[in-house]
Amino acid sequence: LLLAAGGAIPPPDEAARMARFVLHHCDWGALATLSAQEGLRGHPFANIFSISDGPPGPFSGSGVPYLYLTDMEISVQDLEINSNASLTVSLAQTSYCKKHRYDPQSPLCAHIIFCGSIVKVNDSEAVLAKKALFSRHPEMETWPKDHNWFFAKFNITNIWVLDYFGGLKIVTPEEYYSVKP
Repeated sequence: LLLAAGGAIPPPDEAARMARFVLHHCDWGALATLSAQEGLRGHPFANIFSISDGPPGPFSGSGVPYLYLTDMEISVQDLEINSNASLTVSLAQTSYCKKHRYDPQSPLCAHIIFCGSIVKVNDSEAVLAKKALFSRHPEMETWPKDHNWFFAKFNITNIWVLDYFGGLKIVTPEEYYSVKP
């Protein structure tokens, strides 16, 4: 198996493990919403967000993509109208693809597309989200308090894995959460 930072990358025939692995090794993703903004209403709108499913390290990821958001952010304003979104994460942001000379668009540079919705977490889950996010993004703790930041999660309903030639693989949320990365 080829090595990536933090452990061996799963083989292409283990799509659920690959999805968990890629999410856990990514610190950010591209979140796409349907715009509610004047002039863009109803059009796709993508934006970069810091994410985390848990502190760095093998087997410490929950598989749940957590986010730290404010209503001042344009994509969050879109989500207030329609909470449906997609989130794409890719090993292109790690050293793995560069080391192997994989173009970010190459299926060998694995990327995962999650579809679902963004939901605010309750107080008990906010403790987990805070630990997950602040362990990877410590600067967040110093962001302006008057922006009314809150913790949210990506509620996954569909998962597509592109990690090898031959097309997308579909993984159910049940399969995804039942494996360790």
